[in-house]
Amino acid sequence: MKVLVCGKGGSGKSTIAALLAKSFARRGYGVLVVDSDESNYGLHRQLGLELPSYFMGYFGGKKEMISRMMKAFPKGEKIDLFEEKWGLADIPGDYLTQKDGIRLLAIGKIQDFGEGCACPMGALSKMFLDNLDTTGNEAVIVDTEAGIEHFGRGVEQGCDVILAVLDPSYESLQLSKKIDEISQKIGKTLYFVLNRVNPERRAAMLEFLGEEKVAASISEDEEIFRAGLAGEEIDVQLEEMERLADLVVNKA
Repeated sequence: MKVLVCGKGGSGKSTIAALLAKSFARRGYGVLVVDSDESNYGLHRQLGLELPSYFMGYFGGKKEMISRMMKAFPKGEKIDLFEEKWGLADIPGDYLTQKDGIRLLAIGKIQDFGEGCACPMGALSKMFLDNLDTTGNEAVIVDTEAGIEHFGRGVEQGCDVILAVLDPSYESLQLSKKIDEISQKIGKTLYFVLNRVNPERRAAMLEFLGEEKVAASISEDEEIFRAGLAGEEIDVQLEEMERLADLVVNKA
């Protein structure tokens, strides 16, 4: 199964992705976490892993990807980076770090002033997920960049379930409407994960969202906050996250 985690900036996407990865690993799944957020440098620390070499390098780097795109798009052609389907075992080990059943792949990051947009990274994310096959005991978790640009790039097409992380803010609630609308159009299962909520906040958010698609409500947790602030591994087992993992497994 392939699970995509999205939401606005600061909603806690990476934290939820890391916790979900650990939940799947405890169930015996071989887990691949795909870091497709070009501006977030903290996910690997939350997983207790080193940041791997960027997968973009396997295809010649960002400049090479831009060159391929510039040549193909005016002609209406598609870039095809993969000659055959890949499984998790086919991913080159030089672009992975791993620990306790969890592997991390980082598509690429914005590193320098004036280097241009993140479009090649989005294109690679889409092609990689579309091409990747998983078995019954494997799970792929994709941590996306903030907002909904990845929907425009079509990254979700290669995934089975979308988890939209919502914090108690007006911006998250408004974004949830667009995510819901697009998810329905492309026929993907969507669940909302309410993050950093208490009973009062949850009730207020449910007035806007309804309960049908709310799969989990994660409370403020001091241990998670401190680990996140210090850039340390988040190793907390939450009952609500375990229920979310069970739901995703059964739905996917």
